Amino acid sequence: MRCYSKNIRLLFLTAVLVLPLVSCDKLLGWGVLLWSSEDPPVPSGTTLPVYIKSNIDKVWVAGIPQKYRTGSEAIDKFEVPLAHLELAGSKRKADEIASNFSSFALTYAETLQDGLPIRESTDNNARRVYRLKKGEIIKVLKKAEGSPVISAAGDPLPGDWYQVLTEDGNTGYCFSYRLNLFEHLGGPLRIVQEEAAEEEDPDLEQLLARTWSPESYGNMVSTRRIDLDQLSRHWGFYPGADTGIARIYLPNLDLTFSYTGIKSAGKRSWRFEGASLQMTLRSDTLLAVQYTESGSSLQTLLFTALSSDIDDLIIQESARRENLFYNIYAQGPEFTSNNYGVLTFLENGQFTWTGYNLLIPQVIPSSVLGSGTVEMRLFISSSLTDRYNGAFTLRFEGLNGGDSQIDFLYSLDAEGFRLEYVPPSNINGVTVSRRASSPLVMYFFKSR
Repeated sequence: MRCYSKNIRLLFLTAVLVLPLVSCDKLLGWGVLLWSSEDPPVPSGTTLPVYIKSNIDKVWVAGIPQKYRTGSEAIDKFEVPLAHLELAGSKRKADEIASNFSSFALTYAETLQDGLPIRESTDNNARRVYRLKKGEIIKVLKKAEGSPVISAAGDPLPGDWYQVLTEDGNTGYCFSYRLNLFEHLGGPLRIVQEEAAEEEDPDLEQLLARTWSPESYGNMVSTRRIDLDQLSRHWGFYPGADTGIARIYLPNLDLTFSYTGIKSAGKRSWRFEGASLQMTLRSDTLLAVQYTESGSSLQTLLFTALSSDIDDLIIQESARRENLFYNIYAQGPEFTSNNYGVLTFLENGQFTWTGYNLLIPQVIPSSVLGSGTVEMRLFISSSLTDRYNGAFTLRFEGLNGGDSQIDFLYSLDAEGFRLEYVPPSNINGVTVSRRASSPLVMYFFKSR
């Protein structure tokens, strides 16, 4: 009985010792190496037999092809990080994946810009899934179709979207404008070394995700006085996180700055490495941008992050103007004055005016035609709202081309409407601030 028990224990111990060897030799399937191995020096794109998947150690155990085996011990298996190998199943499927992968199998890329994003999809506005460091190496998996990346100057940037893989297993899409693509045949691959783990900077992330418009836009929104002539979706400050080119684009200023990274320069302040450019968040919605040009002193410009999209502001202001014009048009559209002629508003936003001789040349130049465009671009100060509905501009067509712009206050009533000429000096921006010292008032009756 004792001998029988001893034999059972020996059989059990033998089975335990042999089991790992047997399981390691059992083929799990075939896969394709996506990221080259340094030791052994197996290049990416190689089809490999796969024996084990360890979710604990986050590795595959794969076979080493005979031609890549080194050393006298002739080790025939090695560990591969999970993200560096794609398991296909059968050898036929693995060979098919390797064939499709062959054009990019040896292609890697070095990052030329610190902070270059890898995105969730092939769109410059897609969510960022990873931030690359300058000099970091990534694996190019394939070329991908996507939206063009537009430069700060408004032109498409040269380059392509690629699906990429980082050494630590992150995948996504990166535009190649700030990448240096190269081929690697296997063996040692230089990877940027992190001196210290970089902490997340939520302020910078928020800053880069926002659109920064001229500070004057904030004033327009807060006062609800939008000047469409001074409002453009193109003007503003563009940090250029995807391109490494920052741009200041204003009506009378267009500057670009090439840089290699954005680094902290203090609390809520950052410098653009390789450029004479720095930015500081003065509040969550106010950004100060400082720069120097050759031979000039330090310049500071302010930009704001609006709560509304520029296009929405344009649409809303255009609708406001259309409604104001329609109220006048619906009251007439033809109005007659015994002294100042007949003023007719047309549905398309045009006007005709005949018989205005008494207004030449003090108000209306003799060099214009009696027709033109109505622009509901003006606002009135609070001191005028009890007497007037608003103000508008009549842009007269000129006899020799060009035009003349003449501004009026107006008020509507049941019989017609009253016009009052506004001298240019009484207008501050797009706001009529006061009446003339000797106002010229005209009353027009609506036609019966």
